[in-house]
Amino acid sequence: MGYYLGIDTSAYTTSLALVNEQEELQWEARKILAVPSGERGLAQSEALFQHVQNLPCLTAEIPADLWRDIAGIGVSTAPRPVKGSYMPVFTAGYGVASSLASALNVPLYRTSHQEGHLAAGISSGKLTEIQFLAIHLSGGTTELLQVEKKEPGKIQIDLLGGTTDLHAGQFVDRVGVRLGLGFPAGKELERLAQNADPGAASLLPSSVKGFEVSFSGVESAAQRLIDQHVPAAQVARAVEGCVVRTIAKLLQTGIEKTGLKHCLIVGGVASNQYLRSELNHRLNHKAQLYWAEPEWSRDQAIGVALLTSQGLK
Repeated sequence: MGYYLGIDTSAYTTSLALVNEQEELQWEARKILAVPSGERGLAQSEALFQHVQNLPCLTAEIPADLWRDIAGIGVSTAPRPVKGSYMPVFTAGYGVASSLASALNVPLYRTSHQEGHLAAGISSGKLTEIQFLAIHLSGGTTELLQVEKKEPGKIQIDLLGGTTDLHAGQFVDRVGVRLGLGFPAGKELERLAQNADPGAASLLPSSVKGFEVSFSGVESAAQRLIDQHVPAAQVARAVEGCVVRTIAKLLQTGIEKTGLKHCLIVGGVASNQYLRSELNHRLNHKAQLYWAEPEWSRDQAIGVALLTSQGLK
């Protein structure tokens, strides 16, 4: 049996994963990059340095009995599959992936971070539609996409709309850090919001104009709530509520524009259980929503491994 190794070095996570020829996950490991307390992110140079430190450690964890049956290696080389999409962090993964492929004399398969998210969501969410809408929600992306599954290992992505300023994950992280939470703040903010009073979700507005959304104004409004000593749990739930209403409006516009009612939601922000529950409720009769398992929503190399398996078989 052959195995396919996927490698992804995103802005904040080093990830490796192995799937078999049946596209079943056999092994995976990931390490979140360390961000100093109180900081809202990392410079690319520091993130790249940490990936270089993490990759040998994670590679050493691959079970020894699987190495001899690795039939191909895949790697995300860019954030998105569009011309000019580039971040230095992806060079760390590419360097290791290409070296391993040469040493093992197996093919190297190149894809993108966004395609990896979509592939993981398609598999985990059991989405069988050929064409569908997708929302990619993370610290580096807030986009509405029209997606079509093409030949094995290839996904055609057309950008319909998204944020004009801050991404959803940046909104969450900036407010979370101001509340004293660690970075990335998503998991802690979700736990904090569970103590909010009813109605807190409506404390912040949403800003949506057709296919364009904005989080910079509402981020400033959230900061004002903190300055006014609104309880932290209330602010956390207000942030969640704003994201829910924003994405619901954006998806509804996409559905009306394209006629597509099957919608996949991926990315780290999409692991939030309140977001999932509220969007399912709001769009219950308008769309069929598909979600990856929470751990498959966050940055991972599983989707890269899946695309590699599909593209090289």
